[in-house]
Amino acid sequence: MMSSCLPRRGRILGIAAALVVVVIGAPAAPVSPEEQKIVAWVKSHGEDYAADLAAAVAVDSATENLAGVREVGELFRRQLAELGFESRFVELPAATGRAGHLIAEHHGHRGKRLLLIGHLDTVFPGANFRRDGNIVHGAGVADMKGGDVVIIHALRALQAAGALADASIAVIMTGDEEAPGRPLDVSRKDLRELAARSDVALAFESAIGDTATIARRGIASWELVVQGATGHSSGIFSAAVGSGAVFEASRILQGFYERLRRIDGITVNPALIAGGTEVTLDRTGGTVAGKSNIIAQRTVVRGDLRYLSAEQFTDARAQMESVVKNHLPRTSAELRFEDTGYPAMAPTPANYALLGQLDQVSRDLGFGQITAFDPRGRGAGDVSFVSPPLPALDGLGLGGHGEHTRDESADLSTAPELIQRAAVLICRLTR
Repeated sequence: MMSSCLPRRGRILGIAAALVVVVIGAPAAPVSPEEQKIVAWVKSHGEDYAADLAAAVAVDSATENLAGVREVGELFRRQLAELGFESRFVELPAATGRAGHLIAEHHGHRGKRLLLIGHLDTVFPGANFRRDGNIVHGAGVADMKGGDVVIIHALRALQAAGALADASIAVIMTGDEEAPGRPLDVSRKDLRELAARSDVALAFESAIGDTATIARRGIASWELVVQGATGHSSGIFSAAVGSGAVFEASRILQGFYERLRRIDGITVNPALIAGGTEVTLDRTGGTVAGKSNIIAQRTVVRGDLRYLSAEQFTDARAQMESVVKNHLPRTSAELRFEDTGYPAMAPTPANYALLGQLDQVSRDLGFGQITAFDPRGRGAGDVSFVSPPLPALDGLGLGGHGEHTRDESADLSTAPELIQRAAVLICRLTR
């Protein structure tokens, strides 16, 4: 039995490690005739996958390219409609600055109701697909048009085997995962409504080796605004002027570093900082004014906090606020958190049980064990909006390298295994 003396944050990961022993490790079993048909279809359509991925990457769908997001959404909408899904592109309000989402639904009454999650947008502009043998390059080959095409091909394999009949499956491919529209209550409304009508969620962000994702860290953006007295630089540290805004900001950031870096699963990143007599700072940059012989009157810092659970976020925020309130002389500071951020996907027993089912599928297909990926190595994702409460897995899409850079690549040779696992898992869940 696990010791109750473990720190609360350690227990989150420790309990998860114990659960995985319970749900993983069953011996392989024969696949059914229906599942054999699924496997045969996937093995015979490998080049179709490469062609479909090339067509998707050929569309530039960077988040801010609203027309491009709609175009790639229409590409996948047609493909899902051909499989008998009721498919539509749902526009987001213009005020969000985002295009919208592709939603497709296959209605049935058998087995569990599944929600499959992808996204249409990329960080960098696309239309740059390039293939070198099994290695493909371009915006979204891994993150995550490669995963979107895994969804399409898994569903095609199910249809070819007659396994889609009477299955209840919803697909959502969001158009703004890389830079979500605000407020999140608006931009994630459709995702949450689909989740309310579903029993299980499967998300197709990039696979990482022989693992699946049972937990993802949440993210919250914060802003630190520091004020100090200004005057001639020769007066700094005096009783009349005090320490200045830059020194106070430095003290606070050092406090964040010393306290939070010791907490397992927490990271805090001060990404942008500006200090001077006059300062502006937004999400991507800002301006400063002043001189080296004038004490800085204002410093602004923007950053993010990542965490494993809502409980851990509450603890970390309290510690940050505690650091802020102990001001240097003649300074003040205010720490503000955005009202909405990506929640954490907790490593629940239900998620581990679902991982056990995927692991069993993998063993039955002859691919070997699937283990849980360490959530500390994965950022926030759309699946976190639905799990909890839904049992969920992520990391089921095409793996790659260089995501969120201009050198993104993926290995096509891994696609057949990923598609077979996803399709057979879907088949078993909808029985």
